Amino acid sequence: MPRGKSINLFLMDGDANGRMKCTLANWTGIAYKIPRTEIDKCKERDDLKQSGVYFLFGTSDQTGKPVVYIGQAGARKNGEGILNRLQEHKRNPDKDYWTEAVVFTTSNNSFGPTEISYLENRFCNLAIAAKRYEVKNGNDPTSGNITEEKESELEEFLDYAKLIMGTLGHKVFIPLTKTESSSLLTEAEKEEIGEDTIFYLSRAIKQYNITIHAQARQTAEGFVVLSGSIVSPKDDNTIQPGVKEKRKNAMVDANHILQEDVLFSSPSSAAMFVIGKSANGWTSWKTKDGKTLHDLEDKE
Repeated sequence: MPRGKSINLFLMDGDANGRMKCTLANWTGIAYKIPRTEIDKCKERDDLKQSGVYFLFGTSDQTGKPVVYIGQAGARKNGEGILNRLQEHKRNPDKDYWTEAVVFTTSNNSFGPTEISYLENRFCNLAIAAKRYEVKNGNDPTSGNITEEKESELEEFLDYAKLIMGTLGHKVFIPLTKTESSSLLTEAEKEEIGEDTIFYLSRAIKQYNITIHAQARQTAEGFVVLSGSIVSPKDDNTIQPGVKEKRKNAMVDANHILQEDVLFSSPSSAAMFVIGKSANGWTSWKTKDGKTLHDLEDKE
């Protein structure tokens, strides 16, 4: 069984919307969550003048989806490593999308160029694999050359950083489903996670001469329609505006196949997304043996 963790979260300004400092027992790392508007308040913090890795979080104006830029900052001669880099980004008109930064550094200033390059590379690849955020990095950061001992040490740092990042409200490293597959679940994956957690929806759309087939999973966050599902090419005005917007922005290929996992707050909104019409998700989604969500709820 996983052991519990005790995280120390300090509201630096006494405000839940202000700057935060986050630490863990027996961990040399330090994390900061800093609103863009509060960057200048950090000028006196020596640990933000060290080397480290930072994340710039915002929302895309085009798609409304969350975006992130991941970078590294080495300590400079003027001693303003991370802080100076954040101030540069704040002045950069090409990075006007971000509203807050999350920073990882250490209490003992132990990060050198090799360490921050490795962490930037791993953080970037983890974020891309999770497919939660649009990663704004133009190039794949280099991982550098490190020893196996150093790699083990940095991977442990990563594990703590991922935990803290989720605690700070950004699930940038957490896939929508337990599997990181970008297609429908395989038989082996179904067996691993339990067949009863997978739901199916099939519907003939005579108007377009196609039959839609979709798979979904219930998670702690809601209902996830899985990549690889076939969705209706058109929708009507019986579906909710939010569902219509998700259909508009979802990645769907020319064969109407969904190219990404999509999270919904309810089974009904997920069903409407797939069918393109008003639907009751509690009866539309069924397990492999034909039980509806409504049947399962009644059983419980």
